[in-house]
Amino acid sequence: MERKLQPERMDAPGLDPVAHQAALRGLRRINAVSGVSRVLWNAIRRIAARRGLKRFSVLDVACGGGDLLGSLARHARRSGADASFAGCDLSPTAIEYARRAAGPASNAPHYFVADATIDPPAERYDFVTSTLFLHHLERPVAVQLLSNLRATAVNAVLVDDLVRHRAGHLLAWGGCRLLSRSPIVHFDGPASVLGAYTVDEVRAVALDAGLDGARFARHWPFRFLMEWETTQ
Repeated sequence: MERKLQPERMDAPGLDPVAHQAALRGLRRINAVSGVSRVLWNAIRRIAARRGLKRFSVLDVACGGGDLLGSLARHARRSGADASFAGCDLSPTAIEYARRAAGPASNAPHYFVADATIDPPAERYDFVTSTLFLHHLERPVAVQLLSNLRATAVNAVLVDDLVRHRAGHLLAWGGCRLLSRSPIVHFDGPASVLGAYTVDEVRAVALDAGLDGARFARHWPFRFLMEWETTQ
């Protein structure tokens, strides 16, 4: 399939906050079914063990409503890991939603507004993750994003996203309608697959961003995980 990048409704300026939050709830269900938090946590745990990290920090870039980060934090608590979590997103509506969902707990993830496609976040983190964001970006912006993630990561960058595939497009069309009533999700899900990169295309983007030696693995449903580690 030829890549067809088109504006997604959740990215529209002036999007109604109520409709935006309904779409975020739909994405929460879709992320839960995809099992992406388990995929990411397994990678974080494996790299942390290999590098001997007794304590580590995680930043999720373009965190949306924070459901993935909250799930990673629960994985950490269940495994007894000493870890802290933060998330950033360009959308104040998404960040407000994430903060409300996290609640007032002292160990809740820290959320803040930032555009990581322009500048790296001010602080550095052991692990920098980003999911379902790369496919939104034109290639030069995708290169800049990965370069900024590389500058922010002390130990590793983990990027999880869709793979452009005809069967994946059909699955997104049906799955988004099954798991959400939001018309925004119904449109954006299939549009995301059309705008997604292939693994070979992402590998080339990673090389241009200075992420030499990045590893790629495919996983259900029509997604890939990219792992890149800093030199020790």
